[in-house]
Amino acid sequence: MSLVVWVGLYAFRFSESNTALRAQYSRLHRLFQRIATAGAKVARINEMKKIGILGGMSAASSQLYYRTLCELTLKKLGGLNSPNLLLRSLNFAPLAEYMNDGEWKKIGAILNREALLLQSAKAEILLLASNTMHKMAEEMMASVNLPLVHIADATADAVAAGGCSRPAFIATRFTMEERFYLDRLESRGLQPIVPNKAQREEINRIIFDELCRNEVTKSSQNIFVEIVNQLKKEETDSVVLGCTEVCLLINEQNAGVPVFDTTTVHCEAAIRQAI
Repeated sequence: MSLVVWVGLYAFRFSESNTALRAQYSRLHRLFQRIATAGAKVARINEMKKIGILGGMSAASSQLYYRTLCELTLKKLGGLNSPNLLLRSLNFAPLAEYMNDGEWKKIGAILNREALLLQSAKAEILLLASNTMHKMAEEMMASVNLPLVHIADATADAVAAGGCSRPAFIATRFTMEERFYLDRLESRGLQPIVPNKAQREEINRIIFDELCRNEVTKSSQNIFVEIVNQLKKEETDSVVLGCTEVCLLINEQNAGVPVFDTTTVHCEAAIRQAI
């Protein structure tokens, strides 16, 4: 017979004639409830799914991902808890060249090979730590039997949950000009507003020449803020940071509207699935 049942029967036998025993039983009951709750929490922690992160695109964004996942896990579970992670960090230099040369099939093959590697390492959830590389998400997932936390879907859900519908969309040139990301946002009822051609070129230059190298300057921040202010004249109600490094320059304080940082949004979605 378990201790909880024994205490319950003992207290019940004498509760009608002994007020002190009833009080003692009540205290013991609350104690065992706390123990049971703590045990359930420990069980959840032990069952935390292993997140496979495909990163390095750029190294700056992967650092943000690792830090954010750690912070979110600690906030949710407390104590000494940290996320269960596998990080595969790629060399971004050749991939960036393939992007500029339009060699997307080569990129897809590399991402697929690395996703399969994470699968063989027993990852249970897959996180592609790059907005732009989601252009090749379908190719990457060929023969990969893991759930992919798609960054565009997580972002669309966050924007809608925040009560916004017309976000200014700041990202790399590839992500702003092609449909692989915008279509997913629009399919969720959003109306993303994309900067004009000159603004897109300047945004792309700053992302690749500075942010991907962990270089943050006040002059570039001013340029980004001015672009956001121009887009606000088109009745945008928020900003989506559709590049994982853009959070280094734009935030709600300097944007003046709700800002959805896709790095944070993506990590939050992954942690929800993992815990």
